[in-house]
Amino acid sequence: MQIDIPRLKNTDSGNFFLIAGPCAIEGEQMAFDIAGQVRDICQRLAIPYIFKGSYRKANRSKRDSFTGIGDEKALGILQAIGQQLDLPTTTDIHTDPEAALAARYVDILQIPAFLCRQTSLLVAAAQTGKVVNIKKGQFVAPESMRFAMEKVQEEGNANVILTERGTTFGYQDLIVDYRGLPVMQSFGVPVVLDCTHSLQQPNQSSGVTGGRPALIETIARAGIAVGADGLFIETHPKPSEAKSDGANMLPLDRLEVLLERLVRIREAIR
Repeated sequence: MQIDIPRLKNTDSGNFFLIAGPCAIEGEQMAFDIAGQVRDICQRLAIPYIFKGSYRKANRSKRDSFTGIGDEKALGILQAIGQQLDLPTTTDIHTDPEAALAARYVDILQIPAFLCRQTSLLVAAAQTGKVVNIKKGQFVAPESMRFAMEKVQEEGNANVILTERGTTFGYQDLIVDYRGLPVMQSFGVPVVLDCTHSLQQPNQSSGVTGGRPALIETIARAGIAVGADGLFIETHPKPSEAKSDGANMLPLDRLEVLLERLVRIREAIR
């Protein structure tokens, strides 16, 4: 990790860092349970860990889809997790005013893939002084993410992460081109592989995005093998009951074994 993130531990371990948590903040107890379990696993394996949870889901296929439990309530939960569990936290933002709002509660602002070209949003995020994680659009070449990165840096904020999350393949599938990881790393910033959103199957006739979670380990193993700086994994105790993106989340009880295997791959390539 080439940037300074408050409360991030195990940074001298040589391991990849992990951004993980539920797709959305559904409630305080659920969020704390996930954060606590993942923190303990990562501490044992010496993996730097950042807790992720969306305080609001703005980009939904259907109008009646779950969008959140209320902005201030969800952001308050994220802040409490950061303070009480001594973890860095992140959430995504969708509009310019949300940048300053969310920055009061979390350490990293995440720019959704669909919005990675939105100049005013990138500028607003940069001006908070927080770390900005920009997800590569499903429609954007890795080489072009340099310009998104520069929009943040030109505001005097050098704390940028870029995240690969798959490229549109037809109407209802995504593929991961692993060549994009070293391309984006050549810009001099950490690069993350999103192992769960890369397996989404969007534009389903039901209006609910599908996914292929059985392949999360495949995506993650390949990402570590080609040298990803970090991994992004959405996880939930019961994905089938999750209120958002359950179709492509990793069951929480499978995370520890997966991370153990990935640490061994990391050790092998080092």
